[in-house]
Amino acid sequence: MAKSTSASDTVIIKKYANRRLYNTETSSYITLDHLAAMTREGRDFKVLDARSEEDITHNVLTQIIMDEESTGQALLPVSFLRQLIALYGDSMQSMVPQYLEASMEAFRRNQLQFRSAMEGAFSGGPFAEIAKRNMAMFEAAATAFKPGVPGAPGAPAAEPASGDDDIAALKAQLASLQDKIDKMAK
Repeated sequence: MAKSTSASDTVIIKKYANRRLYNTETSSYITLDHLAAMTREGRDFKVLDARSEEDITHNVLTQIIMDEESTGQALLPVSFLRQLIALYGDSMQSMVPQYLEASMEAFRRNQLQFRSAMEGAFSGGPFAEIAKRNMAMFEAAATAFKPGVPGAPGAPAAEPASGDDDIAALKAQLASLQDKIDKMAK
């Protein structure tokens, strides 16, 4: 029997005295890792103390952050944590939660825009071919400066294959650029 509020689809999680978490939607016991996964998936949940029905979602989310910080690469810099602690008891404390929420929402929007822009650049969009050429030129430039690679300064020139006109043109451009760099360095 699923017990989630139908209006908002918030999953109710009950935390028992033995620290076990019970998902009322799936009628199963879960772990903090499950709650972290639900958060990443965008699922809304509310954690209630099984005995008192007190909302302890904040405490549980804080515990998940503590576990993540201790096991993986730290996301929160020490300077940020110090500043956050210093704000407790400050006259501006009441404004911090709204500011942090707005900042994280702006960060999330920017992240989504960046991802969609990158996906659009490398999919069938009008700039896809330009992006592919730029990547090919970048890779050619990166390999041109590796010692022992054909086309690199001081390495023997490789004969271009008959179907590799674009690569040969890029190599010629790179050689020209290298000559200009060498002249400027003198």
